[in-house]
Amino acid sequence: MSPLNKPRAPLLCYVTDRSLLAAEYPEARKLLSKKVMAAAAAGVDWIQVREKDLSGRECSAVTREAIQIAVRSDEARPTHTRVLVNDRLEVALATQAGGVHLAEKSLPSQEVCRLVKALHMEEDFLIGVSCHSLAAAKSAERDGADYLFFGPVFATPSKATYGAPQGLDRLAEVCRAVVLPVLAIGGITLENVAACLSAGASGIAAIHLFQDAPDMAAVVRSLRNCSA
Repeated sequence: MSPLNKPRAPLLCYVTDRSLLAAEYPEARKLLSKKVMAAAAAGVDWIQVREKDLSGRECSAVTREAIQIAVRSDEARPTHTRVLVNDRLEVALATQAGGVHLAEKSLPSQEVCRLVKALHMEEDFLIGVSCHSLAAAKSAERDGADYLFFGPVFATPSKATYGAPQGLDRLAEVCRAVVLPVLAIGGITLENVAACLSAGASGIAAIHLFQDAPDMAAVVRSLRNCSA
């Protein structure tokens, strides 16, 4: 049974990237903590810690802090902000994070699912996979993933290495082909979120949309209204 609860629609995931915060470590980490706090307080469903250049120890520290912030923010709200870890399964397990998000070519999701089940953690641990093709999406679903990221849907510098934008038609094709929640990623803005949801996406994931927002709460309110 998937631990994926039924959150408010659409699913909103803030993907962190402190390298874009125009500050050096550790100041960038302090700024990142403020962004995480704002996102959790605003009611973002998931926060994915995506700090690939950090050591295991540093990534664990950032993740633990994000979890503590999310827990404190949840005290005033009935919803729960889940903290996920990008690619680093060992960090996700060690910090008791809410899940791990795998790159299309990183750890095989089938093996991760097997390990999580062996540890009896499947009731409250999400396994997500980034997909850039219909075949990859179907494969991730067969292998036991709980949700998918699909993109880049639109042009964005952070996803340029994954090729040309996939577009809304390809997003719709993937959403029709799988039963898992699909989050659109890549060039997501307030102006194009509604189109992604109309294509069948269960939500969106973004770096800039959240991290660059001067008013995180206002952005989240606008995104929630997209599903009305």
